[in-house]
Amino acid sequence: MNNVSKIEAQKAVLTLPNGQTHELPVLQGSTGPDVLDIRKLYAETGYFTYDPGYTSTASCESGLTFIDGEQGVLSHRGYAIEELAEKSTYLEVCYLLLYGELPTQAQFDEFDGHITNHSLVHEQLLYFYRGFRRDAHPMSIMVGVVGALSAFYHDSLDIDDPVQRRLAAYRLIAKLPTLAAMAYKYSLGHPFVYPKNEMSYAENFLNMTFSLPTEPYEVNPVLARAMDRILILHADHEQNASTSTVRLAGSSRANPFACVASGIASLWGPAHGGANEAVLTMLNQIGTADRIPEFIARAKDKDDPFRLMGFGHRVYKNYDPRAQVMRETCHEVLEELGITQEPLLDLAMQLERIALEDPYFVDRKLFPNVDFYSGIILKAMGFPTSMFTVLFAMSRTAGWIAQWKEMIQEPTQKIGRPRQLYIGPTERSYVPMDKR
Repeated sequence: MNNVSKIEAQKAVLTLPNGQTHELPVLQGSTGPDVLDIRKLYAETGYFTYDPGYTSTASCESGLTFIDGEQGVLSHRGYAIEELAEKSTYLEVCYLLLYGELPTQAQFDEFDGHITNHSLVHEQLLYFYRGFRRDAHPMSIMVGVVGALSAFYHDSLDIDDPVQRRLAAYRLIAKLPTLAAMAYKYSLGHPFVYPKNEMSYAENFLNMTFSLPTEPYEVNPVLARAMDRILILHADHEQNASTSTVRLAGSSRANPFACVASGIASLWGPAHGGANEAVLTMLNQIGTADRIPEFIARAKDKDDPFRLMGFGHRVYKNYDPRAQVMRETCHEVLEELGITQEPLLDLAMQLERIALEDPYFVDRKLFPNVDFYSGIILKAMGFPTSMFTVLFAMSRTAGWIAQWKEMIQEPTQKIGRPRQLYIGPTERSYVPMDKR
């Protein structure tokens, strides 16, 4: 990989309230906006910056993923997401994120072999599942069992050893589909299905999820390809909430299994990983196609709290580049399964058509995003909505572990420690309880 060093282009001058000035270096990356380097601001001026949500703050350097929200661009290591989704596979994208280059055939075969051979989980983990209630949310199970991996694999916890870091990465990418399928099977009371080495990553997951030992199950290649695309499109997405959580946990030198478990916990929040589940909830709320105009009107009413879920994106101010790929995949899956009379899915397709034609949504670029289509696909494939975020976590594990690995190897890495603007009481004297 050819690392592009950041370049100090010029200096910005900050004028402080006391009239003093302070120079801030302006840094340039390989692409994207320039950034003001404020690392010495407090030490030299006594001032912090105030940025709730860190939406105007670069918390790290990264060479993995680039997003241009204005232009609707998403790329991994310089490769456009649309091209990767069309021509690549999820495991090839995993390799790209971890190592910076697309693999040769020999490199891929070796990598694929490692992932395949680590897909089994320790047999005692099966008993771990039995401690959960059958109706436990699968994300709560995933937080627990992924964090518990550190109790089973002591030979991959030394984060200073590159060999152990690589082993931990392989194990996490390999075992997440197995753990996710087990969470689903456990909720149904079905026996766990072991992985099969002759299957691809996506095929293996579908087989572990939907097959039963009592009858034959053949993985549909269209559905397997759709699953692989879903995994690719969610593999990494720059410094979002869950990725930032993984990096923050990792900055304390926590082990990689604990870090990924923290990312799963963050992803579980409905404002982050639950968007595609919210799309299905919204469609159920709308109910029938004849009510679409009513809800479109409500979405346009600024005084109505109702919002169309799955339209627009916080980062993308243009069309979500993942959405077009997901839209094509969605229609392929519905056609393959012959789903023409499913009311909820038919409702979604009508809502998509209206929103794409309505000037209100077109002018504001409130296009259907990746979550709109992924929820429809997953429902059509037979996944309950409670599993949607689990699949998101499964695919995002590649990005989390690549981001963690990049952070650990960064020479200037230090423990995360945000500051605050204190607005509480100033100094007060203690009053004895009988005097209060």
